[in-house]
Order: sequence, then structure tokens, then C-alpha cells
Amino acid sequence: MQANFGNCTPKFPQHLERRPVGRYTAHTAEMATFSSDLIWEITRGNSATLVKRAQSGGVSFSRDQFNLRNKYSRKYEGLVADKAIGVQPGQEGGVVVLTKKTDKAHQPAAQIQTATIPAKRSTRKTYAGIINSTAGRNYRSDLRTDAVARASAIRKSQKPVKADKPAKVRGSKKAKQTEA
Repeated sequence: MQANFGNCTPKFPQHLERRPVGRYTAHTAEMATFSSDLIWEITRGNSATLVKRAQSGGVSFSRDQFNLRNKYSRKYEGLVADKAIGVQPGQEGGVVVLTKKTDKAHQPAAQIQTATIPAKRSTRKTYAGIINSTAGRNYRSDLRTDAVARASAIRKSQKPVKADKPAKVRGSKKAKQTEA
């Protein structure tokens, strides 16, 4: 049975416009954007990055690449944040700084922007580069100190380990050695 609309023809809203795709007709719709607070409330206790262990004393940790402290909290969880910073060790030494592009929210693969800081660059220039790419561009300035601290720990772990110095003999043992 056909509907009779008289002189007016019904129009679909543009975001629900019918477009033929092969043999079928598909509705195209814009992606809905949800606030990061809503996403956090939904995924708060059930995230793939969440690490809970009884031996850690009830503290929740995170495996998220954008989490600078590996602490599972709203502030540090990069999965739900629109803007997030991550610092990771590079393949050949150095540091890789990860940031999220806000305009690619629905394209997870294209959302990550990387900047590699080579190992030969001085430590101060490394820290300045991290600060300029984050707080200098008004991009999560609250995470500046955490990003620099993580880069510092990564740089320290990449240095060769020094051999332990032999212990000096002191006190009565030293006196006995000099007498003999």
C-alpha cells in the first residue's frame, strides 16, 4: 500500500539520507560524539587496560600506552581522554612521544601522532621538546611533569650499567691489613 502525501514529498534528514549501495539501500549517519566523562563512567571498572591484583594492596594499575603513571584514574587514563600524552622507549634508544589528534576521534589508527626524540640528543633538549610539544601548545599542561619524569626514567634505563666499586676496608680491618 502506497502512502499518499498529496502535493508535498517527504524529505529525509540529510544525515539519514538513503544512498544505494550495491543491491541494498544504506542509511548514512554521522558518528555520535560522547563526552570523555561518560565514556569513563561506562568503562571505569571494566577496561582491557585495567590491572587489579590482590597483592598490590587494592591499587588499580593500567597498561594504557597513554597513561604516564600506569595508575588507573580518570586523569591519567588516555583511553577515555580526548587529549592524551604517552612517552615510550624508542626502538634504537631515545624516546617516542605519543599524542592523540582530537579531530580523528573515530579513527583509532589515525588518531595517534608520534614524535621520536633520538638517543643522541641531550637530556635537556629532550625534556624541552616534550614540554614544547605538550604544555607549550596548550595540550594537557597538567601532564607536563609526569611526561618529563617518564622520559627521564626511560633515558636512565637506556644508559649502560656501571660496575660496582669494591668496598673499601675501614676501621679495625684496615689497621690489621696495614700491620700484616
